[in-house]
Amino acid sequence: MTAERPRPPGPGTAGTADFVRSLALLRQWAGEPSLSRLRVLGGQTSTADGTKVDALPKSTTSHVLRQTDRLPRWDFVRAFVTACFHYCDHPPELIPAELERWRAARAALAEPAAPAPEPPPADVPLPDPAVRLLARRVLREEDRARKGLLGGYSLAPLPFGPDDASGGGAAHDLHAIGRFFGGLRPRRLLVVGESGAGKTVLAVELVLQLLEPLLGGRPGRDRPVPVRLNAARWTLGRPFESWLAEQLAQQFGVAARDAHRLVRDRLVLPVVDGLDELDPEPSSGPPRRAIGLLAELNRYSDLSGRRPGAVVVTCRADRHAELRAAGAGLDNAALIRLRHLNTEQIGTYLRARWPDGHPFAPHRDAVHAALSGPAGEAVHAALATPWRLLLTVTAVESGGDPDDLLHADPDADPAAGAALIAGRLLDAYVPAATHLAPRTPHGTPYRPDQVRAWLVRLAAHLREQAGRGAEADGPLGLHPRGQAGRAAGVGRMSPGLTAIDLVPHLLWPIGGRRRVRVLHSLGCVVFAVIAMLAFWTGSAAGELPDQSLTLALMAGWVGIATVLSLAPWPAAAGGRTGVPRRRRVTGGLVGALAGVPVGVLGGLTGLALTGGRAFGPGFAVVAGGTGGLVLGAVIGLTAAGRPGAERMTVPEAIRAEPLTLLGFGLCGALTGLPPLRLAGAGPLPLAAGVAAAFVLAFALGVVFTIATGGWSKDAELAHPREALHRNAVIGLAFGLIGGVAAFLVFLMNHDVAESLLCALVGGVTFGLAFGAIAWARTMIGLAVAAARGLLPLRLWAFLDWACEANLLRVSGATYQFRHRELQDFLTPGDR
Repeated sequence: MTAERPRPPGPGTAGTADFVRSLALLRQWAGEPSLSRLRVLGGQTSTADGTKVDALPKSTTSHVLRQTDRLPRWDFVRAFVTACFHYCDHPPELIPAELERWRAARAALAEPAAPAPEPPPADVPLPDPAVRLLARRVLREEDRARKGLLGGYSLAPLPFGPDDASGGGAAHDLHAIGRFFGGLRPRRLLVVGESGAGKTVLAVELVLQLLEPLLGGRPGRDRPVPVRLNAARWTLGRPFESWLAEQLAQQFGVAARDAHRLVRDRLVLPVVDGLDELDPEPSSGPPRRAIGLLAELNRYSDLSGRRPGAVVVTCRADRHAELRAAGAGLDNAALIRLRHLNTEQIGTYLRARWPDGHPFAPHRDAVHAALSGPAGEAVHAALATPWRLLLTVTAVESGGDPDDLLHADPDADPAAGAALIAGRLLDAYVPAATHLAPRTPHGTPYRPDQVRAWLVRLAAHLREQAGRGAEADGPLGLHPRGQAGRAAGVGRMSPGLTAIDLVPHLLWPIGGRRRVRVLHSLGCVVFAVIAMLAFWTGSAAGELPDQSLTLALMAGWVGIATVLSLAPWPAAAGGRTGVPRRRRVTGGLVGALAGVPVGVLGGLTGLALTGGRAFGPGFAVVAGGTGGLVLGAVIGLTAAGRPGAERMTVPEAIRAEPLTLLGFGLCGALTGLPPLRLAGAGPLPLAAGVAAAFVLAFALGVVFTIATGGWSKDAELAHPREALHRNAVIGLAFGLIGGVAAFLVFLMNHDVAESLLCALVGGVTFGLAFGAIAWARTMIGLAVAAARGLLPLRLWAFLDWACEANLLRVSGATYQFRHRELQDFLTPGDR
């Protein structure tokens, strides 16, 4: 900062509005840093549950600087003021004093602290811990969804009322949806609206309004936790209650036992969003999947079993008409229709978005002129939904001319003119969003044509994915392979195969379904053979006369790895994280301490089986203790979770991964075979020793499966890519376990360097071929797609940027397009 630079403006103390205006003046004084730059300079902060988030998100910063009636939180003020001073190179030693000025000013303006809430009366039951946990997680997900849908906090007026073709009847505003639903008896609601009318926004707002009493400490059995669910994830023929419990476990990390209990006790209010997305478009007959789900919901009763259960369903108007024609509906439900915005409501939204003095305020008059002009009917029809309004303001804020965007022939049919305007707005949205969200973290900005081409490819993938998901529904909604196919774990369909969900570990078909599967299978075979060759070399198996058993075990393991690589949809489960690092370290230490005596016992058992002819007592104790320490530490780190987490049972673990556990057993038999050979064991001792090694390795595999499953169930969902990341970690753990066991065997025949090299090569290839199957398939598929120019090489960075640019959004463990109309517009062949 130069000597001539004026003193930074201080905080205003005349009131909240003055304080907020002072923040805006500080930003001007600092040189008008962009919102993206402020986000980077603001760094990250930790939420109450330990999640790392940006301290200055772009939408939050923009909203706070416009909201002059509410005092900003201190953590926001501190991050904002610090970022402004860092941007203009203000001397670091002067920043603490400036922060103290702002802190004191804010403290003087802050309202007195609210009194501590009184404890509930003794006769009011305390909320169920599982209910509180679910409510917190639903709040976090819905808050993120709301910001993603709105691009901030500005919400267009969203009128709704009774389903009436004339538009009559009492109209309500979105802010009253919670009170409206609370007055229904029974509490069953069907929301119908045109595409883009705001059905999902209404569902999110309803969930957030119903959560307020729960999070405000007002317990009661008449306040179940509202949970919004994507209807597209339901499978035809699946009982609704079991599916609902499964969604609670998968989306929000609720333990399966608690999820089933909450559903059974009706402590969950299902908000089923997108009934129209269950069946493909255009429909070739009655929407059978939507009819099936409605039949399940009509069987869903309250706790007494004598009245209909509380539920909310949203559906597009044209699909609702098809369901009515087919005689299907939601029984005993109030039916409301989202109405089009009138001209006054459109003006209210534009004034809130572009207030007087805003750089785009003049364009507000241009939009009003188009609405009141000769083609006003067509313009109003095109802008009568919140989604279309967002398209319009995004295009205008990126430099678009409202006169060009909203032009229509006054003599043409208004519906045709509205369709032309809508197409123009959709066509301008991707370039506009790309312009408004420059790609700052990695330098080179994306080009609009690049972004559009990649989004078109993702939209085409969703259409193909929906077709494969529909193939999973047999006549009764079951997978064609039946229960046996699911139990084997090979050939089962993934639950992410819907028309709207971009699941990271299911994106590999974009590179070419057959091509990627062939490359992945060949790669796994090569890795499996390399792992066996490393074991053959390290164990000096070639120096022994008869190796038929060794070769048979090796061939069996390579065959299992090959079969696993041929699975149509490798699963990447366990995509939940959030376990504190201290707890993970504690789990690793406990596992290591427990593993040492077990390993020593195993080493002494091996000493007894070989009669001391292959290694001595010292090696048995040291090698067994070292192996047990590593194995226990790996299992302890993987199993580290919160107390009380529900674990898989042994039968469940065996049914979940039978081939993987068989491969574990064969690797154990291979590891135990060389010491027995060196000891010159006879046929019976050899068979007994190999069988014991197989059983021990199989048991370790069961423990490992239970441990990894347990961690995945009790922690919170962090990011859609967490499941894929977790799969790579499991593969690394597999390789570490196999490499350490092999290294201890190799030391009997080679020095440390040679043994370490063979164990390292064998362990890495073992993990890639046997553990990280979903990760390897995905990486190969995305590399092929990037080489063919179908997707960017840094796909994850692009998906995160697209969410920031409001082209995509995060929904639970998946990415989704910002709006289904945008996805359909970009789908090849649909226009």
